[in-house]
Amino acid sequence: MKIYKFLSLLCIAFSVFTLISCQNSDDDDPQDTSTGNLQIKFENGFNNLGNIVLNQTVQTSAAGQKHNFSALKYVISNITLIDEGGNEFKYNENNPDKGAFIIDQADAVAGVVYIDLNNIPKNNYKKVKFGLGISQKAYLLGQDGQAEFWTKAKQKGMSWSWAAGYIFVKLEGKYGSGTADTEFMNHTGNMGNVTANTTPDLYREITLNLPTTARVTSQIKPSIHILADLNQFLSGSKTLSLTTENNMMMGSSQHLVDVTNNLTAMFKVDHVHND
Repeated sequence: MKIYKFLSLLCIAFSVFTLISCQNSDDDDPQDTSTGNLQIKFENGFNNLGNIVLNQTVQTSAAGQKHNFSALKYVISNITLIDEGGNEFKYNENNPDKGAFIIDQADAVAGVVYIDLNNIPKNNYKKVKFGLGISQKAYLLGQDGQAEFWTKAKQKGMSWSWAAGYIFVKLEGKYGSGTADTEFMNHTGNMGNVTANTTPDLYREITLNLPTTARVTSQIKPSIHILADLNQFLSGSKTLSLTTENNMMMGSSQHLVDVTNNLTAMFKVDHVHND
Protein backbone atom coordinates (compact mmCIF):
# COMPACT_ATOMS: atom_id res chain seq x y z
CA MET A 1 0.00 0.00 0.00
CA LYS A 2 2.80 2.38 0.90
CA ILE A 3 4.56 1.55 -2.36
CA TYR A 4 1.35 2.28 -4.30
CA LYS A 5 0.97 5.67 -2.61
CA PHE A 6 4.61 6.48 -3.26
CA LEU A 7 4.30 5.61 -6.94
CA SER A 8 1.09 7.67 -7.22
CA LEU A 9 2.73 10.74 -5.69
CA LEU A 10 5.77 10.27 -7.93
CA CYS A 11 3.52 10.08 -10.99
CA ILE A 12 1.65 13.26 -9.99
CA ALA A 13 4.92 15.13 -9.35
CA PHE A 14 6.28 14.03 -12.72
CA SER A 15 3.09 15.16 -14.47
CA VAL A 16 3.22 18.62 -12.85
CA PHE A 17 6.90 18.99 -13.72
CA THR A 18 6.23 17.99 -17.33
CA LEU A 19 3.34 20.48 -17.60
CA ILE A 20 5.44 23.35 -16.22
CA SER A 21 8.33 22.44 -18.50
CA CYS A 22 6.04 22.45 -21.53
CA GLN A 23 4.60 25.83 -20.57
CA ASN A 24 8.06 27.34 -20.15
CA SER A 25 9.11 25.82 -23.44
CA ASP A 26 6.08 27.34 -25.14
CA ASP A 27 6.83 30.78 -23.65
CA ASP A 28 10.40 30.66 -24.95
CA ASP A 29 9.54 29.10 -28.30
CA PRO A 30 11.51 31.02 -30.94
CA GLN A 31 8.99 29.85 -33.55
CA ASP A 32 6.13 31.58 -31.71
CA THR A 33 4.41 33.77 -34.29
CA SER A 34 1.86 35.34 -31.95
CA THR A 35 1.46 39.12 -31.91
CA GLY A 36 0.58 41.82 -29.43
CA ASN A 37 0.13 45.56 -29.14
CA LEU A 38 2.37 48.42 -28.10
CA GLN A 39 1.73 52.03 -27.12
CA ILE A 40 4.00 55.03 -27.55
CA LYS A 41 3.37 58.16 -25.47
CA PHE A 42 4.73 61.55 -26.52
CA GLU A 43 4.98 64.24 -23.86
CA ASN A 44 6.08 67.67 -25.05
CA GLY A 45 7.81 70.01 -22.62
CA PHE A 46 10.63 72.44 -22.02
CA ASN A 47 13.80 70.97 -20.50
CA ASN A 48 11.94 67.62 -20.20
CA LEU A 49 9.56 69.00 -17.58
CA GLY A 50 6.54 68.04 -19.66
CA ASN A 51 3.03 69.30 -20.36
CA ILE A 52 3.36 72.49 -22.37
CA VAL A 53 0.15 74.50 -22.08
CA LEU A 54 -0.52 76.24 -25.39
CA ASN A 55 -0.57 80.05 -25.19
CA GLN A 56 0.64 79.92 -21.58
CA THR A 57 3.90 78.09 -20.92
CA VAL A 58 6.80 80.48 -21.54
CA GLN A 59 10.42 79.45 -22.04
CA THR A 60 13.58 81.55 -22.15
CA SER A 61 16.03 80.50 -24.86
CA ALA A 62 19.81 80.28 -24.57
CA ALA A 63 19.97 83.66 -26.34
CA GLY A 64 17.65 85.19 -23.70
CA GLN A 65 14.50 85.28 -25.84
CA LYS A 66 11.08 84.57 -24.35
CA HIS A 67 8.80 82.34 -26.43
CA ASN A 68 5.64 80.26 -26.14
CA PHE A 69 3.57 78.14 -28.48
CA SER A 70 0.02 78.57 -29.70
CA ALA A 71 0.44 75.59 -32.06
CA LEU A 72 2.81 72.64 -31.60
CA LYS A 73 2.47 69.77 -34.06
CA TYR A 74 4.79 67.28 -35.77
CA VAL A 75 4.58 64.14 -37.90
CA ILE A 76 5.97 60.79 -36.77
CA SER A 77 6.34 57.95 -39.31
CA ASN A 78 8.30 54.78 -40.15
CA ILE A 79 8.32 53.45 -36.60
CA THR A 80 10.78 50.58 -36.21
CA LEU A 81 11.24 48.33 -33.18
CA ILE A 82 14.68 46.74 -32.69
CA ASP A 83 15.03 43.55 -30.63
CA GLU A 84 17.86 42.25 -28.45
CA GLY A 85 19.60 40.69 -31.45
CA GLY A 86 19.46 43.87 -33.54
CA ASN A 87 16.64 42.59 -35.74
CA GLU A 88 14.17 45.23 -36.90
CA PHE A 89 10.38 45.15 -37.15
CA LYS A 90 9.22 47.96 -39.42
CA TYR A 91 5.69 49.16 -38.72
CA ASN A 92 4.01 49.95 -42.06
CA GLU A 93 7.21 51.38 -43.50
CA ASN A 94 6.64 54.17 -46.06
CA ASN A 95 2.88 53.68 -45.74
CA PRO A 96 1.57 56.93 -44.23
CA ASP A 97 -2.06 55.76 -44.28
CA LYS A 98 -1.24 53.12 -41.65
CA GLY A 99 2.13 54.15 -40.27
CA ALA A 100 2.22 57.95 -39.92
CA PHE A 101 0.85 59.95 -36.98
CA ILE A 102 0.37 63.62 -36.12
CA ILE A 103 1.46 64.59 -32.61
CA ASP A 104 -0.66 67.64 -31.79
CA GLN A 105 -0.28 69.27 -28.39
CA ALA A 106 -3.90 70.40 -28.64
CA ASP A 107 -4.88 66.69 -28.46
CA ALA A 108 -2.79 65.95 -25.37
CA VAL A 109 -4.51 64.26 -22.43
CA ALA A 110 -2.80 65.32 -19.19
CA GLY A 111 0.10 66.47 -21.38
CA VAL A 112 0.43 63.20 -23.30
CA VAL A 113 -0.40 62.22 -26.91
CA TYR A 114 -0.90 58.49 -27.45
CA ILE A 115 -0.05 56.25 -30.42
CA ASP A 116 -1.29 52.66 -30.47
CA LEU A 117 0.46 50.08 -32.65
CA ASN A 118 -1.22 46.74 -33.41
CA ASN A 119 -0.06 43.30 -34.57
CA ILE A 120 3.49 43.65 -33.25
CA PRO A 121 5.44 40.35 -33.31
CA LYS A 122 6.03 38.88 -29.87
CA ASN A 123 9.58 39.85 -28.90
CA ASN A 124 11.80 41.73 -26.47
CA TYR A 125 12.58 45.13 -27.92
CA LYS A 126 15.55 47.27 -26.85
CA LYS A 127 15.34 50.27 -29.20
CA VAL A 128 12.77 52.31 -31.09
CA LYS A 129 13.44 54.23 -34.29
CA PHE A 130 11.12 56.64 -36.09
CA GLY A 131 11.07 59.38 -38.68
CA LEU A 132 10.34 63.03 -38.03
CA GLY A 133 8.31 63.97 -41.10
CA ILE A 134 7.49 61.91 -44.20
CA SER A 135 10.26 60.22 -46.19
CA GLN A 136 10.79 61.02 -49.84
CA LYS A 137 10.15 57.38 -50.70
CA ALA A 138 6.69 57.59 -49.14
CA TYR A 139 5.88 61.00 -50.62
CA LEU A 140 6.90 59.92 -54.13
CA LEU A 141 4.39 57.07 -54.03
CA GLY A 142 1.94 59.80 -55.01
CA GLN A 143 -1.22 61.20 -53.53
CA ASP A 144 -3.23 58.03 -54.23
CA GLY A 145 -0.76 55.99 -52.18
CA GLN A 146 -1.48 57.99 -49.01
CA ALA A 147 -4.95 59.41 -49.52
CA GLU A 148 -6.13 58.77 -45.96
CA PHE A 149 -3.16 60.40 -44.25
CA TRP A 150 -3.09 63.27 -46.76
CA THR A 151 -6.72 64.04 -45.89
CA LYS A 152 -5.92 63.85 -42.19
CA ALA A 153 -2.89 66.13 -42.66
CA LYS A 154 -5.01 68.69 -44.51
CA GLN A 155 -7.60 68.64 -41.73
CA LYS A 156 -4.84 69.16 -39.16
CA GLY A 157 -3.18 71.94 -41.15
CA MET A 158 -0.09 69.79 -41.73
CA SER A 159 0.15 70.06 -45.52
CA TRP A 160 0.64 72.56 -48.29
CA SER A 161 -0.44 71.84 -51.87
CA TRP A 162 0.40 68.33 -53.07
CA ALA A 163 3.26 69.71 -55.16
CA ALA A 164 4.82 71.12 -51.98
CA GLY A 165 3.86 68.23 -49.71
CA TYR A 166 3.61 67.85 -45.97
CA ILE A 167 4.43 70.15 -43.09
CA PHE A 168 6.75 68.12 -40.87
CA VAL A 169 6.79 70.42 -37.82
CA LYS A 170 4.46 73.34 -37.14
CA LEU A 171 5.49 75.77 -34.43
CA GLU A 172 3.53 78.97 -33.91
CA GLY A 173 3.35 81.40 -31.01
CA LYS A 174 4.89 84.58 -29.69
CA TYR A 175 8.37 85.72 -28.79
CA GLY A 176 10.18 88.77 -27.47
CA SER A 177 13.10 90.01 -25.40
CA GLY A 178 11.24 91.11 -22.27
CA THR A 179 7.86 89.54 -22.90
CA ALA A 180 6.58 87.23 -25.62
CA ASP A 181 4.46 89.65 -27.65
CA THR A 182 5.57 89.27 -31.30
CA GLU A 183 4.00 86.52 -33.37
CA PHE A 184 6.10 83.84 -35.09
CA MET A 185 5.38 80.94 -37.43
CA ASN A 186 7.97 78.30 -38.31
CA HIS A 187 6.70 75.45 -40.51
CA THR A 188 9.33 72.94 -41.62
CA GLY A 189 8.93 70.48 -44.48
CA ASN A 190 10.23 69.27 -47.82
CA MET A 191 9.42 71.16 -50.96
CA GLY A 192 8.02 68.32 -53.06
CA ASN A 193 10.60 66.20 -54.85
CA VAL A 194 13.77 67.48 -53.20
CA THR A 195 16.06 66.04 -55.89
CA ALA A 196 14.14 67.59 -58.78
CA ASN A 197 13.70 70.88 -56.91
CA THR A 198 17.25 70.88 -55.49
CA THR A 199 15.98 71.67 -52.01
CA PRO A 200 17.12 70.24 -48.65
CA ASP A 201 15.56 67.00 -47.40
CA LEU A 202 14.29 67.73 -43.89
CA TYR A 203 13.13 64.18 -43.11
CA ARG A 204 15.13 62.85 -40.15
CA GLU A 205 15.32 59.45 -38.43
CA ILE A 206 15.82 59.16 -34.69
CA THR A 207 16.95 56.03 -32.80
CA LEU A 208 16.38 55.80 -29.04
CA ASN A 209 17.56 53.20 -26.54
CA LEU A 210 14.94 51.84 -24.15
CA PRO A 211 15.97 51.93 -20.46
CA THR A 212 13.83 48.82 -19.91
CA THR A 213 13.10 46.08 -22.44
CA ALA A 214 9.64 46.36 -24.01
CA ARG A 215 8.28 42.80 -23.82
CA VAL A 216 5.49 42.39 -26.38
CA THR A 217 3.29 39.32 -25.95
CA SER A 218 -0.36 38.53 -26.55
CA GLN A 219 -0.94 39.37 -22.87
CA ILE A 220 1.51 42.25 -22.35
CA LYS A 221 1.07 45.65 -24.03
CA PRO A 222 4.20 47.72 -23.31
CA SER A 223 4.03 51.50 -23.16
CA ILE A 224 7.05 53.55 -24.23
CA HIS A 225 7.00 57.06 -22.74
CA ILE A 226 8.96 59.55 -24.85
CA LEU A 227 9.75 63.09 -23.71
CA ALA A 228 10.21 65.77 -26.37
CA ASP A 229 12.23 68.75 -25.16
CA LEU A 230 11.01 71.71 -27.23
CA ASN A 231 13.71 73.86 -25.66
CA GLN A 232 15.84 72.41 -28.47
CA PHE A 233 13.88 74.60 -30.93
CA LEU A 234 16.01 77.67 -30.20
CA SER A 235 18.53 76.28 -27.70
CA GLY A 236 19.76 73.09 -29.36
CA SER A 237 23.12 72.27 -30.90
CA LYS A 238 22.86 75.62 -32.68
CA THR A 239 21.59 78.57 -30.66
CA LEU A 240 18.94 80.38 -32.70
CA SER A 241 17.06 83.65 -32.31
CA LEU A 242 13.79 84.68 -33.89
CA THR A 243 13.98 87.90 -35.88
CA THR A 244 11.87 89.77 -38.43
CA GLU A 245 13.83 87.85 -41.09
CA ASN A 246 12.90 84.34 -39.92
CA ASN A 247 9.84 84.66 -37.68
CA MET A 248 7.40 83.92 -40.54
CA MET A 249 8.93 81.03 -42.48
CA MET A 250 7.63 77.93 -44.25
CA GLY A 251 9.57 75.23 -46.11
CA SER A 252 13.23 74.34 -45.99
CA SER A 253 15.22 77.58 -45.76
CA GLN A 254 18.55 77.49 -43.91
CA HIS A 255 16.87 78.71 -40.73
CA LEU A 256 14.38 75.82 -40.93
CA VAL A 257 17.19 73.37 -41.67
CA ASP A 258 18.81 74.59 -38.42
CA VAL A 259 15.48 74.26 -36.58
CA THR A 260 15.08 70.69 -37.91
CA ASN A 261 18.59 69.72 -36.85
CA ASN A 262 17.92 71.09 -33.37
CA LEU A 263 14.58 69.31 -33.03
CA THR A 264 16.06 65.98 -34.12
CA ALA A 265 17.80 65.85 -30.73
CA MET A 266 14.73 66.66 -28.64
CA PHE A 267 13.51 63.08 -28.05
CA LYS A 268 14.43 60.71 -25.22
CA VAL A 269 12.74 57.68 -23.67
CA ASP A 270 11.85 58.42 -20.06
CA HIS A 271 10.57 54.96 -19.11
CA VAL A 272 8.85 51.80 -20.32
CA HIS A 273 5.84 50.08 -18.72
CA ASN A 274 5.23 46.38 -19.33
CA ASP A 275 1.59 46.06 -18.26
